[in-house]
Amino acid sequence: MQLFVNLPVKDLDRSKSFFTALGFTIFGMTDDMASVVINNETQVMLLAEPAFATYVDKEIGDAAKSTQAILVVGMETPAQVDELVDKALAAGATPAGVPQDATVRYQRGFADLDGYHWEALSLVQPA
Repeated sequence: MQLFVNLPVKDLDRSKSFFTALGFTIFGMTDDMASVVINNETQVMLLAEPAFATYVDKEIGDAAKSTQAILVVGMETPAQVDELVDKALAAGATPAGVPQDATVRYQRGFADLDGYHWEALSLVQPA
């Protein structure tokens, strides 16, 4: 099975540049949608808001004003968590959520350019 998460974005080119700066591969679908490849089984589809609207019959929410989901990316090490979040912040993201530095998990979050809440998580192995 594969998972495709679909997100409406205000400026597709800006969003593609943001995720490229984080080190993700972008697969261009059409002029109004592109896929952020997380891994072989997971992709985040970025759809320009007008294109996204053709798939739904409800109002498109504003991620900058409310949170409906938290997107979590599993990383192998705490250093990878820091690297991803630091890249996101350098590319224009803002900090989000409550960082966790516990014996079993290390986690930091950011809000992307459209306001979507992302978390990077590493399960810390006991020594």
